[in-house]
Amino acid sequence: MPLKFHTAGALALALTLLLALAPVRAQDMPSVNLLIRAGRFVPSTLQVPANTRFRLLIKNEGPGAEEFESVDLRKEKVLAPGASSFLIFQPLKPGTYKFFGDFHPDTAQGQMVAK
Repeated sequence: MPLKFHTAGALALALTLLLALAPVRAQDMPSVNLLIRAGRFVPSTLQVPANTRFRLLIKNEGPGAEEFESVDLRKEKVLAPGASSFLIFQPLKPGTYKFFGDFHPDTAQGQMVAK
């Protein structure tokens, strides 16, 4: 029995430490802002760090719903008017990656440049 207690205790301690360190790691992650306004991405070209994990913060000012979608990046997120959300990106190789919005395909076009 004592062996099981020590194993469970060690596991609980490791989990507690991991959870305590998680917010620090998230705060250290670079963030990039993207605004959706009237069916357009602002800015339409995003500069992001290459070979670095980062967070994309997205806010939709409306007036309608819009989506951030990228086939290249295998990401999508639909936002209602006034909504904010985020996506986490694993390190990208240097290059240009296109994204678009399904609700306004003619105007909601953008690109992400990883340098």
